[in-house]
Amino acid sequence: MPLGYVLWTTAELGPGEAADFLWRPRIGELLWNTSRLLVAGVLTSAVVGVAGAWVVERTDVPGRGWWHGLLCAPLAVPAFVNGFGWVSTTHAVQSFPGAVMVVTLSYYPLVYLPTVAALRRLDPAVEEVATALGKGPWQVFVRVTLPAISPAVLGGALLVGLHLLAEYGALQLLNYPTLTTAILQQYATVFNGPEATLLALVLVTFCLLLLGIELLLRGRRPRSRVGAGTSREVARIRLGRRRPVVVAGLAGLAVWALGVPLASLVRWLVRGTSTGLETGELTSALGNTLLLAVLGGALTTAAAVPVVWLAVRHRGLLTTAIERSVYTASAMPGIVIALALVTVSIRVVPDLYQTLALLLVGYLILFLPRAVVSVRGTFELVPPGLEEVARSLGCSGPEVARRVTLPLVVPGLASGAALVALAISTELTATLLLAPLGTETLATKFWSYGSSIAYGAAAPYALALIVLSVPSTWLLARLSIRAPRSTR
Repeated sequence: MPLGYVLWTTAELGPGEAADFLWRPRIGELLWNTSRLLVAGVLTSAVVGVAGAWVVERTDVPGRGWWHGLLCAPLAVPAFVNGFGWVSTTHAVQSFPGAVMVVTLSYYPLVYLPTVAALRRLDPAVEEVATALGKGPWQVFVRVTLPAISPAVLGGALLVGLHLLAEYGALQLLNYPTLTTAILQQYATVFNGPEATLLALVLVTFCLLLLGIELLLRGRRPRSRVGAGTSREVARIRLGRRRPVVVAGLAGLAVWALGVPLASLVRWLVRGTSTGLETGELTSALGNTLLLAVLGGALTTAAAVPVVWLAVRHRGLLTTAIERSVYTASAMPGIVIALALVTVSIRVVPDLYQTLALLLVGYLILFLPRAVVSVRGTFELVPPGLEEVARSLGCSGPEVARRVTLPLVVPGLASGAALVALAISTELTATLLLAPLGTETLATKFWSYGSSIAYGAAAPYALALIVLSVPSTWLLARLSIRAPRSTR
């Protein structure tokens, strides 16, 4: 539906008018900014996420549990809150390197978490055989470990790319113009729908390019396993004299990702001249955010199950197309999705306009890819043979799903629900347009004060957002290091 809305609205421009608009120097600048931020942000997030996961899971670095928690913790800090913390500390971050740094610090956990989980599930015997054949740690990682965990890394990198394409709040605060910020400006300043949706169509093209690259790199090789390998402790690589350097690197990353934004928020909370906390408003916004996160997380994860089941158990062009189609909406800014829903609801079902149901549908469209990626990661590891054996023993389809498949994919379902709940709690543009009248969330209140440069008044809402995100982040961290469950 959002894609149809974009195509229909864009069609109001003639081919010549559309070509003239896209040929402007300003559009070239936006394309260049978006492209280089997409490439640099995805690569740096992948490198930081994979390196952190490898250090925690495969070396003898001290305090591995603490480092795991600290490396997951930035997930609880929304990207626009991170950007707010850095911009209110120094304006030097309002540049391309600053934008890459902020998005990397915000999004690398999306690669780190699935990579840690994949390393936990990887049979250590595979790496030990390579080591016994004379391969060094680097060769073992590149030739054995990385190919084995590549689905998790690619899934995380795809999520980072989709986040970057749709990111608005952080990049607006960092004063780094991209296609997404330009779309919002088109709507806000000149109210030009066709030209804004034409830019959204360019974003969809970026999304399709990302999906094609991920599909090509993932390949069609099946990766399901019957067991988790021999249950024993992994032979960890001794860091030796490099240990202080590695520990200093992890500490620096934690301070960079958490210390600066949190210190900035506390400073504005204490010293901000605009600080005037209304407890009732904060409590109401907190309750609304929590309710939307729980309802949206459950609804979106439930919707992801049939999509993943078709894509994994009935692979083909049609099912792959269905699965890939859910990702296109994720690349569009929330305001485009919201306008599509507003247009359709007003013309077809007017009673749905500005209702909770329409807002939840918007969240489902926006965040279904996150649930699909999480659920698919565990569903692919369920051997089809187990389901076939259960059917041969007389179990019906629902019984097989309940007694065999569901227990094995519960971690993926919980992870997907937590990821979606986190995203909903920080969503801004679609919430502003679709929320019922009088419904305020922590994100909308923070943006209202922050955009008015009332940093002191905005700080409590940002801190509440972080506190609210802690349980979901903790759940994701626990699930990623959960001992693999052998199928039997």
